[in-house]
This record gives sequence, C-alpha cells and structure tokens, in this order.
Amino acid sequence: MRRRRWLVWGGLTLAALLVFALLPVASRRYRIEFDEERIRAKQAFLSELAEAPAQPGRPSILLIMADDLGKTDLSLYGGTLAETERIDALAGEGVTFTDAYCTSPLCSPSRAGMLTGRYQQRFGHELQTANRYPRNRLEYFVFKHLLDLGYWKVAELAVPRPEDMARQGLPPSEITLAELLQAAGYDTALIGKWHLGHNEPFLPNRRGFDHHYGFYEAYTLYDDVDDPDVVNAPLGEFSDRHQWSQGRSGTSAIRVNHTIVEDRGYLTDRIAEEAIRVLEQAPESGDPFFLFVSFSAPHVPFQAKREDFELFSHVEDRTRRVYGAMIHALDRGVGRILDRLAGLGLEDNTLVIFVSDNGGAFHTGATDNAPLKGGKFTQFDGGLNVPMLMRWPGVIPAGSVYPRPASLLDVFTTAAGAAGCPLPADRVIDGKDLRPYVTGEVHDGPHPGLFWRALYSKAVRVGNWKMLLNDRTGDVRLYDLAADPEERHDLAPRHPEKVRELEAALEAWERGLVPPLWPRVMDFEVTIDGEVYRFAI
Repeated sequence: MRRRRWLVWGGLTLAALLVFALLPVASRRYRIEFDEERIRAKQAFLSELAEAPAQPGRPSILLIMADDLGKTDLSLYGGTLAETERIDALAGEGVTFTDAYCTSPLCSPSRAGMLTGRYQQRFGHELQTANRYPRNRLEYFVFKHLLDLGYWKVAELAVPRPEDMARQGLPPSEITLAELLQAAGYDTALIGKWHLGHNEPFLPNRRGFDHHYGFYEAYTLYDDVDDPDVVNAPLGEFSDRHQWSQGRSGTSAIRVNHTIVEDRGYLTDRIAEEAIRVLEQAPESGDPFFLFVSFSAPHVPFQAKREDFELFSHVEDRTRRVYGAMIHALDRGVGRILDRLAGLGLEDNTLVIFVSDNGGAFHTGATDNAPLKGGKFTQFDGGLNVPMLMRWPGVIPAGSVYPRPASLLDVFTTAAGAAGCPLPADRVIDGKDLRPYVTGEVHDGPHPGLFWRALYSKAVRVGNWKMLLNDRTGDVRLYDLAADPEERHDLAPRHPEKVRELEAALEAWERGLVPPLWPRVMDFEVTIDGEVYRFAI
C-alpha cells in the first residue's frame, strides 16, 4: 500500500514537473509599443519636406554595403586573399577612411544606426532581432546544459510574447534615409538584404523604398546547393547548420517587393543585375535616385561559383578558398554597377558610398581581420573598424585619405546634406555631414567620441584612447590605438585616471539611451589572446 502511494505521488510529481517544464514562458515584460507622438512628428516633418522646393543640382546617391566584409579583406587595406581592384578603384577616385566605425559588430543594429543617423540604442534597437526563443523551460534546459553550441551560449530565460516578437524591427517612429530622400522627391530602391524587421510596419516598402528585390533575414542561400557549378563550404557549427537548413524559405526567401519569387542565379550576381536594372530606369525618370545595394556577401553560408573557386586554386584551405571566391564575386558585382552608372552618364553627379556593416566573421576561420584584433561579435577594432569609401567627382578630392575617426552614422547625414534635406529637430541626430571634413574645410574630427553598447558589452573611443568594459564580469581593457592599433597591450592598470575619464564619457552618453526593446537570445564567448571575451547578441 505504501509503495503504491509512493508511486502515485511520484507520478503526480513527475507530471507536475513536466507540465511546469512545458508551459510557455513568454512574458509581457517585453511588450513593444510604438511611440505614436514621435510617429506623428515624423509624418509632419516628412510632409513638410515633400512640399518644400527641391535643391537644384542635387546628386543621386548610390550606397553599396557588403555584409561581414572585414576591412583587411580588401586589398586596399592590406588584404592578400583576394585582389579587389574594382572596389579599390573607388579610393583612387574619392576618399578612403582609415578609421571608419560601425555602431555594432553585428548586422541588424549596425544597419539601424546607419540608416537613421542615430545610435540605435536611442530607440531600443540595441540587439539582434530574433524570431526564435526557447518555447518552454525544457527546451531552454536542453539548449543551455545538454547541447554543445560552441561559441554560442544560451542567455537567461527571457522570452517575449509572439505578438512582441513580430514587433521586433526598426521602430516606425524612426526616420530612415530612404524615407527622408523619398519625401524629397528621390526615386528609392533597396536591392539585397534588409534585416530590419520582417513584418508590418517594418518592411522595406513601408520604410521609404519604392522598390525592393532581396530578402528580409540576416542570411539566405546564394544558389542551389545541388548545382554542380556551385561550391559549398558548410562550417558544421550550430548557427551555420541552421542557416543551411532554412535555405531560401520563410524570411530568407527572395522577394520582389512583397511577393516571393523563384529566382535563379548566383545571388551576388543577381543583386548586381537588379541594381543595374534600377539604374537603367533613372534617365527616363528624370528624378535623382537613392539606390541602396545591400550585398549579402561574404556572409555565411559560404557558397561560391565554381569558376570563381577555380581562380583560388593556390589557397589550400577550402573555407578560405570559397571565401576568397565570394569576395572576388562581390568585387565584380560592384564593378559592374559602377560601369553601368558611368555608361548611363550618371557618374559625375552621383555620390557613391561603399561600406561594410561590421568586421569579418573571424570565428568562421575564413578571415582573421589581421592585424586588427577580434572580429564580428566583438568590440575590438576587428569587429568595429570597417572599410568606408566615398566618391563624388568634383566635390570629394580624388585619391584623398581621411585619417580621423568617422562612423557609419555619418552616411545618413552626409547623404541628407548632399541632397539639401534638413534634419528633424525633434530628435538627436548623431551622424555628421562628412563633406566639409573630407574637403579640408573643417580640420577637427567629426566625433569627439564614439560609443558602443550591447547590454553588458560596452566600449568607447575618445581621441586615440579606447576602452572596453564588461558589466557582467567587471573586465576593463584600455588601449592607446596610436601606439597599439592591434589592441595587444592593456593599459588600464597603468592609467586609472584615463579609465575614469572614459567611464564618465560612456555614462554621459548612456543617459540619452533607452532600454533594449527585446531580450538577447545568445551570448558569444571566445578566447582571444588567452582571455575570454563575451558579447551580448
């Protein structure tokens, strides 16, 4: 009888634990509400801009972005894997930035900052958007404690409700560069990757782009994995396996505006072709254009055209060989776009900007960002210091070099200034119009300081001093970038007064920020130079 009672109680306890483990864990704590007052202010500003007379002679704007392209992946900046002669040529025709910084070492937050000219932490887009969290405590326990995810560490159990997950994206209260220029009478198009929300009201056609060809997600396949003319290089690690399995489904599907299409051809080539299609419509329109060409290369999954792969037969490592071929295809695509721009007679009055959203993904083994330290998912310069080039014949001196720190935030303000657009007065705009700086009219740098934050992962650069701070561990690292651009020598113990000075600057900046709109899913953990580094994703 006693044994039977114990079995009953044990069964009930087990059932209760199972129910507890399987119950949904979504919380209203992460409820996302849009700022209706700021949305109305935005609409009023754009309406007023649309009614204002256009500035004569304003240029078209061609913004080309690579994805996870490290600064030293380009031969211009010392790269040796692939010769990037077409991208490098922009440097000879315009200005090269030696110290341009993204606002985050990962895709979505970086793009949010660049397209608004505002630190993304000012409006809660601090972390990577996510459409997948642990469904229950059991799943969380399995991923947290039973699976080896390599660099990826499951974060604390923090799960938004499905309706709040659907609201992750660039808040509709923010003014994108496309919305600004569209209101000013520009024809606007996005070709390629978006990654700023995949539901209404975040979609490209709702955020200022008249036309979109591309995909919403952080990644998609470049081509059919079974095509004999395509070389695949899967990495076999946790996140890479997920990307291969998703393929071109769901948010990774190729779309023309809102419609999913069955698109054939190597994606880097297809993005260039669709960009050229937009350019060819420009002379007929008569209006200036804003064309944002957002390549996915060389972001994983690693796939290359076999003909490009064969050009790198001297590279023994298969992953690096595919990576080099992908950069070669990217360079070719940029060259094709620039050739067509010139062929259409549009080159002289077009501001061309080339950037990467963050540093190279060094954890893949395909690149190392050397001599810079770290890479994507780190706030060392390998993750933050990115390539940036600008060309505008007759305005930007050809073959010039700009050595002071600049930011992708400046893309918004420089383009707005070139187009003669005023800036909204109801919000802080962090970007600076770089034109007077690169032409030598202004000799001071555009930014007294640059700042980064992803929850507990923080960094600041003021002058040549850069500090990294981890609020979870208390780790503080201090570098003099003038003497130590590779960030090898931590000077924090020797310069406590400089640490306090930079901490004060960081705290002052943080007072203008808001909490993240959604929780992180993962932490990235890697050992660099014998020390463990952690970053909130």
